[in-house]
Amino acid sequence: MDVSVEARIVQLARPIAGELGVDVLKVSVGSSGSARLVQVVVDRAGGVDADTLARISRGLSLQLDVEDLISGRYRLEISSPGLDWPLTDVDDFRRHQGEWIAVTFADGRKLEGWNQGLSDGMLLLEDSAGQTHRIALADTAKVRRAINWERAKK
Repeated sequence: MDVSVEARIVQLARPIAGELGVDVLKVSVGSSGSARLVQVVVDRAGGVDADTLARISRGLSLQLDVEDLISGRYRLEISSPGLDWPLTDVDDFRRHQGEWIAVTFADGRKLEGWNQGLSDGMLLLEDSAGQTHRIALADTAKVRRAINWERAKK
């Protein structure tokens, strides 16, 4: 069975990113004018600085050239996720444990608080009043990082 180009790029990117303590979240290959566009999203606890992004870009670019996976010209973009990137799995919640997050429930309700991690499929969220909520991920529509504006004003 053939491995997709995206899956092969993930295989090439993971060791490079892993040496720098970074997780590969997503790889996509599309079009950008006359060249192919290879986008790689990476993250780690505390965020990813520009130097780390550049190091991953240099290493992966060399690997892509050696493997010759992309026919013709391509442009490689390495980026970190923004605040709106959804947290969906155990690794996401681990990476952002202790950070302020926003939960949108399937019924439209919203709740913000400190990510205390996952336990048995339940998100533990401490609100600004110090109350801990146990939230089933199945009851959520989206969970993402957010800015605690009350704290930011201080």
